[in-house]
Amino acid sequence: MLQLIKNFENHIRHYPTPVNLNYLWSVGSALGMFLALQLVTGLFLAMHYIPHADYAFYSVETHIMREVSGGWLVRYMHSNGASIIFILLYTHIARGLYFQSYKTPREAVWVSGVTAFILIAGAAFLGYVLPWGQMSYWGATVITNIITSIPVIGEALVIWIWGGFSVTSATLTRFFALHFILPFVIAGLALLHLLLLHRVGSSNPTGLQLGSNDMTRFYPYFALKDLFVLLTIFVFFFWVVGYKPNMFSHPDNYIAANPMVTPAHIVPEWYFLPFYAILRAIPNKLGGAIAMAGAIILLYLVPLLDRSRISGPEFKFGWMFLTLVFILDVLLLGWIGGKAPTPFLVTVDQIATFYYFFHFIVILPAYSWFESKILK
Repeated sequence: MLQLIKNFENHIRHYPTPVNLNYLWSVGSALGMFLALQLVTGLFLAMHYIPHADYAFYSVETHIMREVSGGWLVRYMHSNGASIIFILLYTHIARGLYFQSYKTPREAVWVSGVTAFILIAGAAFLGYVLPWGQMSYWGATVITNIITSIPVIGEALVIWIWGGFSVTSATLTRFFALHFILPFVIAGLALLHLLLLHRVGSSNPTGLQLGSNDMTRFYPYFALKDLFVLLTIFVFFFWVVGYKPNMFSHPDNYIAANPMVTPAHIVPEWYFLPFYAILRAIPNKLGGAIAMAGAIILLYLVPLLDRSRISGPEFKFGWMFLTLVFILDVLLLGWIGGKAPTPFLVTVDQIATFYYFFHFIVILPAYSWFESKILK
């Protein structure tokens, strides 16, 4: 027990931290707290949820929201907490890309973080299906149908996932079980991510290797800084929960699932819209699925694609501009993903999708090559 307390102190209280970290480095701590909040609220909701097509919508919208004391609060905290997590996740990834936190010796930290992102996205998709509203049902139908594009095994695989020949109670039960288990896996991976980070130390805005004189203890200096960021985010979070609880939700999801009525425009939750836009940009079903998967896999390859010798945006010509253009491109994809496809928007979608891959596959290696030539 004493050794456990000592290890905790070494990793939290006495952890040497670069003195020049800005508030973007506090997003990781806030992300960990909101993951814990999702785990706690999810356990409460699981006690009252019924994973059956005939009762799921009632168990959420009537039983939890109206009959369970405080159930409405926990439900809104859980549903809006998912959106806050993705806001923090995308901010965390953007910070890592801009400040090149994936470079040696932090490749393992980056890879574990990308893996956590994929698992969180999977848990979020499963959770989106559970309320069994119109958008939940049809979103699950559309997304799982993508699997049928896999040659040879696609049809059999999707029937196995559904537990039948359509999205039914069997599908809901399986999704609920996975959604319950995944957060514990994510919690373990988040702990591994933290341990890997503490093994090599935090990066800093300059990208330089700092000496001992440029480091300070995490507690109390940065602990208070992280606490300030966390409290600020919580103010926004509880404002959303109290005053705009449906701000991030689609109105069709407050209508019970009806397999006989297809919504006019099927869209996933907002945090999946960039990848949904990439899926729609390719006319071929299999090609779209490969492009969507490739958009995520490319994040794993960033440490290999960016071989530049200089770390830190302050010393890199045009790096801020390139990163800003990439972020704007992702935001554009997200906006397009939420719109009904028109010929003009499809064209813009294809251009934005092309640039997404162009940034990783061409710009990053070309920038590295150009930089190496200049430094010779």
